[in-house]
Amino acid sequence: MKLVIKVIDIQGSCPVYQVGQKIVLDEGFKVNLKETDAICMHSLASFLPYYTSLSKGVDPVELGLAHEGKDAYVQCLDPQTYTGGGTVTFKISRK
Repeated sequence: MKLVIKVIDIQGSCPVYQVGQKIVLDEGFKVNLKETDAICMHSLASFLPYYTSLSKGVDPVELGLAHEGKDAYVQCLDPQTYTGGGTVTFKISRK
């Protein structure tokens, strides 16, 4: 079982990620460096509270991370309007 955390949107300019890049977690918690495109330490804070629950099959709707479906959505903590950086939105899928 894997979690695939995919970049689906960037507001502003992110120096680390591009749309379509991904982070892959094997067994729900091991970073798969071969399949992972990039990792930004700031973005980890956005999905660290949820990766265990999502990897165990908890419904993203119950966690407040989606309106419907099996994918969860989170964004990094960079408030790009005020920092000049980029706010990245991620889709987290269980594979």
